[in-house]
Amino acid sequence: MRTSLRTSPARVVRTQAVAPRAWLRKGGQQRGRAGMTSMSASEVASSTDVAPGKETSLKVPVKKRIVSGVQPTGNLHFGNYLGAIKQWVDNQDKYDNFFFVVDLHAITVPQDPKNLKAGVINAAATYLAAGIDPEKSKVFVQSHVGAHAELTWLLTCATPINWLEKMIQFKEKKTKQGENVGTGLLTYPVLMASDILLYRPDLVPVGEDQRQHLELTRDLARRFNDQFCKRRRKTFKDPQALIVKEGARVMSLTDGTSKMSKSDPVEGSRINLTDSPDVIAKKLRRCKTDMHQGLEWDNPDRPECTNLLTIYQAVTGKTREEVSLEVGDMSWGTFKPLLADATVEHLRPLQARYKDILEDRSYLNKVLRDGAEAADEVASETLGWAKEAMGISSLKDFQ
Repeated sequence: MRTSLRTSPARVVRTQAVAPRAWLRKGGQQRGRAGMTSMSASEVASSTDVAPGKETSLKVPVKKRIVSGVQPTGNLHFGNYLGAIKQWVDNQDKYDNFFFVVDLHAITVPQDPKNLKAGVINAAATYLAAGIDPEKSKVFVQSHVGAHAELTWLLTCATPINWLEKMIQFKEKKTKQGENVGTGLLTYPVLMASDILLYRPDLVPVGEDQRQHLELTRDLARRFNDQFCKRRRKTFKDPQALIVKEGARVMSLTDGTSKMSKSDPVEGSRINLTDSPDVIAKKLRRCKTDMHQGLEWDNPDRPECTNLLTIYQAVTGKTREEVSLEVGDMSWGTFKPLLADATVEHLRPLQARYKDILEDRSYLNKVLRDGAEAADEVASETLGWAKEAMGISSLKDFQ
């Protein structure tokens, strides 16, 4: 069934309802497989594409829009899960969501093509296994929406190079890689800005280490609007930071002062979401601790202790006070097996769903196709506004 909602004389927004299908997991658990609408009513209400003085005739609650993604390099680990994916899941009812697998970012450093393709599938399956609902969120692959690359070039041409040379992450990686550093690392923040600005979001989930990139995004949006949109509607929104909640930053198991990372050459530094129970127990048994008695939060001399307590709090759902009362007097020898068991049990349903999703690729493929189509509708419109503002023609100008 198709319905039309007119937002301005120049544009008709169409939504398409697709009948849901169900799939049965082992044990009889049912999971919805509804297709996605090309543009929901809440998107129409929250987008900036409604012409001034015009209102939609449909009364809908306005949800703020968010956009976020994770790179598909290596195995997704507990840091990715607690710092990003789990928070998306916990908040997906509150927002109009665009979640994507950022494969274009991955190639700013050399990648094995086969591993990259496999990583995209695994990351998307992890999103769904963790609880991202495609009926509530657009789930797609970055490279499947061509507007990401095209807008990046337009913004790159309008970005002062000294803005990019000041970025902390570029400086750090340039120091490590020397003359081998690629241009993609320099322009990486412009691609990130394009990822965000294409969807005209209100909020962007960020951690402390990503604040500088979001500030650059906001600077680019303002610069573009000021330079090209003086007598026309502003092309880009000025997105705000949605700060991830306290405790979402998970540190390395071998160094409590460094983030858990896929790029760390030490496999024992992280808990991968697909690790077996035995591997999880082994990594936690061997993880770095200290010689202090008892367990405590926020002692600057005990970063590993705070990190392991943070993980335990996350997998049990308990408060800090409850965790302190339960384990504060324990030794490491008593606490580590407890933490391992809790982590294994927390990941068990996610790993079961992940396995089922990979065994039913038709479901995953449909989610990604529908998500890309819905994302492309919004992104292409924003790209069109940007090209028009800059004087870049399109095929319709020659018809």
